[in-house]
Amino acid sequence: MENEKKGFFKKIIGGLTKTRETIAQSVENVFKAFAKVDEELFEQLEEALILADCGANPSLEIVERLRQKVKKEKLQDAEDVKQALTEIIANTMIEAAPPAEEMPTPAVILVIGVNGVGKTTSIGKLATNFVRDGKQVVLAAADTFRAAAIDQLEIWASRANCTIIKHQENSDPAAVVFDACAAAKARKADVLLVDTAGRLHNKKNLMEELRKISRVVDREFPDVHRETFLVLDATTGQNALSQAKTFMGIADITGIVLTKLDGTAKGGIVLSIATELKIPVRYIGIGEQADDLQVFDAAAFARGMFFDEIAQTPCSQEQSVV
Repeated sequence: MENEKKGFFKKIIGGLTKTRETIAQSVENVFKAFAKVDEELFEQLEEALILADCGANPSLEIVERLRQKVKKEKLQDAEDVKQALTEIIANTMIEAAPPAEEMPTPAVILVIGVNGVGKTTSIGKLATNFVRDGKQVVLAAADTFRAAAIDQLEIWASRANCTIIKHQENSDPAAVVFDACAAAKARKADVLLVDTAGRLHNKKNLMEELRKISRVVDREFPDVHRETFLVLDATTGQNALSQAKTFMGIADITGIVLTKLDGTAKGGIVLSIATELKIPVRYIGIGEQADDLQVFDAAAFARGMFFDEIAQTPCSQEQSVV
């Protein structure tokens, strides 16, 4: 287990290089500019967090908590203050959107998100990870609007050695899900992953499509555990937050999958999403390989924003230190 945690943190270190180079350097510059911990230092830290896309309100709250902790514990050393900041960021995310318990099976996971965010790839990686964990997986290619999505999912199904249910392009997505539910039950599958169209520009049609799919699952798989994952592209920064708010009006989202974190300097969007939406980030994408879609760990993530070494992880999701 300890080796797994270290392996995960190594991936986080690599995946958050751009974010860390931006925010850690900004924070280091703040500390170098001040001989003592004073009010101006806190103001500069707040600005550094906002520039990393942590969001104005979350940044304000975090710096206020840091201010109180520094005062209470009489912290003066820059490294101690940075460590305290890391702990507070991790705990803020955990408190805002507590990590979900282990998913019961059988489960149906509806995956939504606009085209281009990495939705179909994320489904393929999720399938790969579930199969690696010994689960039977069925994929439903219900994004029938885009032929490439069906072809792409078929490639992932072959890689993951799992079943895919597909119809022809422009078929009824609900019909695909109907057949996929039957296949999942027949195969005693643990997880049914459903790809969906990403036509956010026509919200009315998308909403009706998702409702039809939900009715099919309710009727054909009434006792199954249900999840709805929203896939967002971290490189779009605050636009990802706006996109999430729009989707929240369409579906009951139970978790966020945040892709392309390795490609952005604004990884603070994770904090913004957790605190403003109150929806847990379930998985993060920190690379191109199948195992680079990782279960999200707030403590490791917060440390990866500031530090490039493994020792002294500040807190865990089981025990808060703030």
